[in-house]
Amino acid sequence: MTFPNPFFFFIRLFKIMPASALVVLFLSLTTVPSLAGEDEEYVEFLPSTGSIALAEKGRPIPIVASSGDERGIAIAVNSLAEDVGRVTGTKPLVLRDQLPAAKAIVLIGTPEKNLFIRQLVDQNKLNVDAIKGKWEASLTQLVEHPFPGVEKALVIAGSDKRGTIFGIYDLSAKIGVSPWYWWADVPVKHHRDLYVKRGSFVRQPAVKYRGIFINDEAPALSGWTKEKFGGFNHRFYQQVFELILRLKGNYLWPAMWGNAFYDDDPENPRLANEMGIVIGTSHHEPMMRAHDEWRRYGKGAWNYTTNADTLRQFWRKGLRRMGNNESVVTIGMRGDGDEPMSQESNISLLEQIVSDQRSIMEEVTGKPASETPQLWALYKEVQDYYDKGMRVPDDVTLLLCDDNWGNIRKLPKLGEPQRKGGYGVYYHFDYVGGPRNYKWLNTNPISKVWEQMHLARKYGADRLWLVNVGDIKPMEFPIQFFLDYAWNPESIASEQLQSYTENWARRQFGGPHSPEIAQIISAYTKYNGRRKPELLDARTYSLTNFREFERATAEYKSLLERAERVETMLAPEYRDAYFQLVLHPVKACANLYELYYTVARNHLYAQQGRAATNRLADQVKVLFERDAAISRYYNTSLAGGKWNHMMDQTRIGYTYWQQPERDVMPAVKKISIPAAAGPAFTVEGSEQYWPVSKEEAVLPKFSSLFPDSRYIELFNQGKASYAYRITAGKPWLKISAPRGMVDQEKRVLLSVEWKDVPAGLHQVPITITLEGRSYTLRAIVDKARLKPEKGLFAERDGYISIEAAHYSRAFAQDSLSWKVLPDHGRTASALTTFPVTAPSALPGNSSPYVEYAIWLSDPGPVKVACYFSPSLDFRNEGGLRYAVSIDDEKRQVLKLEGDNSERAWNKAVAESIRIVTSEHGVKSAGKHVLKFWRVDPAVVLQKIVLDAGGLKPSYLGPPETRLGAAEQVGVASRR
Repeated sequence: MTFPNPFFFFIRLFKIMPASALVVLFLSLTTVPSLAGEDEEYVEFLPSTGSIALAEKGRPIPIVASSGDERGIAIAVNSLAEDVGRVTGTKPLVLRDQLPAAKAIVLIGTPEKNLFIRQLVDQNKLNVDAIKGKWEASLTQLVEHPFPGVEKALVIAGSDKRGTIFGIYDLSAKIGVSPWYWWADVPVKHHRDLYVKRGSFVRQPAVKYRGIFINDEAPALSGWTKEKFGGFNHRFYQQVFELILRLKGNYLWPAMWGNAFYDDDPENPRLANEMGIVIGTSHHEPMMRAHDEWRRYGKGAWNYTTNADTLRQFWRKGLRRMGNNESVVTIGMRGDGDEPMSQESNISLLEQIVSDQRSIMEEVTGKPASETPQLWALYKEVQDYYDKGMRVPDDVTLLLCDDNWGNIRKLPKLGEPQRKGGYGVYYHFDYVGGPRNYKWLNTNPISKVWEQMHLARKYGADRLWLVNVGDIKPMEFPIQFFLDYAWNPESIASEQLQSYTENWARRQFGGPHSPEIAQIISAYTKYNGRRKPELLDARTYSLTNFREFERATAEYKSLLERAERVETMLAPEYRDAYFQLVLHPVKACANLYELYYTVARNHLYAQQGRAATNRLADQVKVLFERDAAISRYYNTSLAGGKWNHMMDQTRIGYTYWQQPERDVMPAVKKISIPAAAGPAFTVEGSEQYWPVSKEEAVLPKFSSLFPDSRYIELFNQGKASYAYRITAGKPWLKISAPRGMVDQEKRVLLSVEWKDVPAGLHQVPITITLEGRSYTLRAIVDKARLKPEKGLFAERDGYISIEAAHYSRAFAQDSLSWKVLPDHGRTASALTTFPVTAPSALPGNSSPYVEYAIWLSDPGPVKVACYFSPSLDFRNEGGLRYAVSIDDEKRQVLKLEGDNSERAWNKAVAESIRIVTSEHGVKSAGKHVLKFWRVDPAVVLQKIVLDAGGLKPSYLGPPETRLGAAEQVGVASRR
């Protein structure tokens, strides 16, 4: 029988079916299960059609669970009750194995062990097919008339223990309890009314094991845990386990430097297993034994050739102690203390070690080794063994690794047979090692993390994702992003990264200021991603070229002003969380930039004999002390001293890769200053100063294409003030302060009134009179006779600078497309092609490319420097390639890793960039087209700089020279 109208269909059913059954049928037809992304909302604060009241007028409905479910679910249920109490002010009643006399309930459990949920399934009131047999899946659904006397039930059903737990904590997050409520003191917003809308919400992870590695934990985390918990014991780990679960993670490598998870507190592994956390050990700690346990109990050398029996017994005890605790066992062997194996070690020996370890597994567990989850970490030199042919059994997960600086070294080849154990990725937000430790602050832009983990996902490395997070704090934001992306990578596209950041800010601080907070987070992580703070010094940025150091410092100062302004607008209860998650890294790094900028100026001023030299030396001391004061506030005042020692990490005074024992103020210089005035001046872009220098004083060229200012800096080499006067040979050359007095220093800006300037090139004399003595310098003023159209990248002072995202046109091929990665870059955004699995192809006439319209002043040789994210040849095919050409010349194919030396890698990761240069010939002045061609996947272009003979050195490269968008770099006078 068919019904032409759904209305008549339901009228007919109403006549032949009971009302309650009809309601269930209607809901099943009108609610379609959906995979819930992190930002899918199903909790409301006003009722909607068919919703269930989780709480009304501050009175929450009861929670019903089962004593038959595992203990971890009971712990999470109790957490949910606490969370509802935090939101509503009243903690709900929690019952087990009995239904309350209530019209609405929350029902939680696994269908196999919760009899009430089983009953709903058997009566066809709840369909759990979407989660049945799945790993860590959960279903949240409203059920009408589930039991006699109960009108509505909100059911959270899990396919297994952790699936249920994740469903519970997802509801906690949706009602407004941040996973960081304890770890970052994020307040819980009060709501008297909570409703869950009608629907069926299914969630399931994409990556099987998702976790963090607590590492490099001294001095910060170790000092904090000792003071607050007495060490790395179960009271500390209870907080860690809950955080991981709230973030939908399930896996942990525990703290290991001087610590031993199993040995330090037997309650640690018991609680982990109870709460649902899978425990592993790091890449150099095989068979569930901590590194420090060998120091405590080992006998003889950590050498399998000479001490195999002792090592086997040591490992055997580790497996016995593990018991039935859910674990992933690390196999293989590295040298003692995270060092490479000895030179005499060979592949056959390492394969024998793995074979012996698996024999121990079978002996201890009484089951085939393939039934115990295992991983082999291809970390550092271990990957070389794999590349040379070493293999482990197919059921072992191959844990692929980055280079410790966020660049994945190796991924599976597309199309190769799948491994039973699959592939994973070990990633870093924190690292101890060369070229320098980075441990202090978050320096990880999520755009970079997204790009690399997107690669991993698309190339099939999705069995296990683990990230080294150091002390956990202050990596809160990238930790959550990493685990959110591992849970559901398809829900976060590259275009949604800023939206993700805004949503995260909204969940921590509420809605009104979340867009600006998100912009602040994106900005500070970009700035820190340019160069880790530990690598920063007075020589990082150019003090003279492009005003680079000044501009970088001003960017951070401006960001700090924004961050502090937002703080004043937040309610007081948000201040502690905001300081930890947003303000502190901005404040600390803005001060650090100012510190090193002041050191750089102090050194230059000492060379020039400036009277301001000693003042800057004193200012460095003030800034150094301010750095300590910022950390002291974090440690002793923030949240009433809750986080004491968390900012104990040293960061100033590195002399090599390892951290200094204490922060050391950078060396400054003081000079003897005579009493009499000592008039002198310098010009923008030069370290020379006059009257000492014998060179002609020439200002950088003024160009009508880039109508910004230049400066003259007047300074004093003595204590007494002096008078000055500046005049220009043309009235249209404007002087910001043509006369006055100089105490120590004064910056005078010069600009051009372009409407009054005749077309052509002009040489304009400028006369500077200092205490009655006159000097002449020269200004070059170029008013273009024919102004190129807006959007062209025009030559300025012998160079052109292009941000990759600002292409003129993009040409795709078949399914290939060009996409911008927002904020993935040191200065702007980056550009790459998708899909990342598309095959390589040398450039042909139909190959994908982007083009940039450029304007060159003269014909001749031009060097094209392409600035790339320092990605690695993860396919091991001889290097990632691209091609570049100008106009119709032959395309030059080049490699990102032309130099594979350790020196080149150290430079690339320290500077967060890899620069490759090609040489080209241009036959005429005027407009040309630069083309950048796609050859290999995963090449991420950030910037292009053309050197036509005038490029000066700098860290970031010159500011962009796009017409109509020229950067204004004028800076107010310094007095």
